[in-house]
Order: sequence, then structure tokens, then C-alpha cells
Amino acid sequence: MRVISGTAKGRPLQSVPGDSTRPIADRVKSALFSILESQEAIRGHRWLDLFGGTGAVGIEALSRGAASVVFVEKDGRAVQVLGQNLRSTGVGEGGRSHVARGDAFAWLARPEIVPFDLIYVAPPQYKALWQKALLAIDARPELLTERGQVVVQIFPKEDDPHLPLVNLVRYDERQYGSTRLMFYTRPSALAAEDQATN
Repeated sequence: MRVISGTAKGRPLQSVPGDSTRPIADRVKSALFSILESQEAIRGHRWLDLFGGTGAVGIEALSRGAASVVFVEKDGRAVQVLGQNLRSTGVGEGGRSHVARGDAFAWLARPEIVPFDLIYVAPPQYKALWQKALLAIDARPELLTERGQVVVQIFPKEDDPHLPLVNLVRYDERQYGSTRLMFYTRPSALAAEDQATN
């Protein structure tokens, strides 16, 4: 794994031993950030990397100019690797990164959270955690800015297109081999985008 672009381009990233994290392949990460850059969803924006793992996604965002990234991770080994990756790339300096060790769902339930422009959800596979996380975010629309979005990374067989969402809609999905990326936002954000393009 490595940082693909930006101020830390080419810097290697350490991985976490075992299967407690869901690493993102460079090919998928490159495609994801190409989409997000076309949306102007990175530079100057505030991100939440909810199941931080190695930090590969949030670190890429910081390298490409994200204003700040909060990483939430409960696995002690992953937290250690994440910290090492932030130090070795140097992208989290100046208060641009914060690592919160603990349970993602407890963190989402905190009473006061400054809204994020993008929340990235990539929990361990086959534990129904992505559904639980998305429903928790859907239940608290104040977690997202007005045009904020949630990106979910899953193995395709985990997909559940019938989740009972109230405040979020899936507006796009892309598949790269054994990885599916799903994009969610508020219906009002889609309506505003449609008005802007018409």
C-alpha cells in the first residue's frame, strides 16, 4: 500500500497483520479518489474515516488537501499502525488529524459532533457492520453537512439495497473486482445538484 497522490505521494503505508481490517487496493483507492476529486469533495473538506484501519483512505484525503480527518478505530494493533502511517507520511501535522480509539457506534452516538463533508465506512467483512453504521448515520442527519455524503466499501455479496433509510439515498455505486463502493447523500443534495446542472 502507498499514498497515490498529493503531498505524500509514493510514501509506503504499513498494513495490519490478520483480518481485523479491510484494506483498500491501490486500484480501488485511485478510482475512488478520481470520483471524489471530480466532485470537488476532497480539498478543504472535513472527513470521518469511521473504521480507520491502517488509515489508507483518510491519509490519502489529507495528502490531497482535505482540511481534516478524524479516524475512529478500536483495534489496538490498527491504532498503532495508523499512528505510524500518519507520522511517516507527515500529512496529519498541524491538527489536521485526530485518532479516536474506541467503538465506532459509541463514537457516532456522542451528543456533539461537528458535521462532516464525507464519512467513509469500511468495516470488517460479513458482520453486518456497514448496515448498522449506515443506519446509525441515517438516524443522525446532523452528522453530515448539507451536501455531505457517505461512501461505503463492501464485498459485493454483503450488499443490502433494501435498508430502511430515511435521510439518505444511494445515488451511485461502482464495482472493482471484489470491492463495491456505494455512495449515499441527502435527497435535498441531489435535488440541488440537479437544479445546478439544468
